[in-house]
Amino acid sequence: MKLEDFQLELTQLPNAMPVWHGRVDARQWRTACQQVREKGGRLVALWGADNRDRGEAFSVHAALTVQSGLLVITLPLHGESFPDVSDIFPGANRMQRAAYDLFGVKAGNAADQRKWLRHAAWRADEFPLRKDFISRQPSVVTGSGEADDYPFVRVEGEGVHEIPVGPVHAGTIEPGHFRFSIVGETILKLEERLGYKHKGIEKRFEQLSVEEGARLAGRISGDSTVAYAWAYAMALESAAATEPSPRALALRALALELERIANHLGDLGY
Repeated sequence: MKLEDFQLELTQLPNAMPVWHGRVDARQWRTACQQVREKGGRLVALWGADNRDRGEAFSVHAALTVQSGLLVITLPLHGESFPDVSDIFPGANRMQRAAYDLFGVKAGNAADQRKWLRHAAWRADEFPLRKDFISRQPSVVTGSGEADDYPFVRVEGEGVHEIPVGPVHAGTIEPGHFRFSIVGETILKLEERLGYKHKGIEKRFEQLSVEEGARLAGRISGDSTVAYAWAYAMALESAAATEPSPRALALRALALELERIANHLGDLGY
């Protein structure tokens, strides 16, 4: 769909790619998502923010693909809840749950309110991306007596077996816990719980300079160092209203393509 199809006031952000931003209210939040979904667009990301240090409140943001590029909408919150959009974009489910685990802002009336990143790493009344969060030693949290009971969906019936796999795996696979509900060779349901790699990177970025942040971005994922470093550079360039030179873009594209080829060759080799 085209930008003029949205009844929103949009501003184009300085960037090497076409990105538009607009502030919405609760009704427009769902309407914009519905319009994008009906026209074949996708939800790229959904995340929260704590703006209380700037005299504002909490907010949620969504990045959506449209025909013209990328549309980013911001919903300032009057409280700690926002409209659920997982019925429009099922992929929003885990993003909304992560927003609650990290910021304490909840998708109202969402069918799935289970924790996602909260692997007993901090107490239930703590939200690590809030500005007033105070990090604690793991032993303090472990001693809080809170069990990490995750309510997996269970399949019951004659001949049904449940096979747990992970989160510790043999080899270098990313950690994840999987529950297979099977009858013989037939898999009736697979439910996965991820997020075990969460290690406070977002909070660490808040404590670093621009140059230090660039080094951290390139070390988030060993097989995607160029991709993460480029994304970080694009965010900084957009915030500073600057555009990289054509030569810089060409060099980035070359490095990213080499990284892509290396990953494909690695997968083929395995």
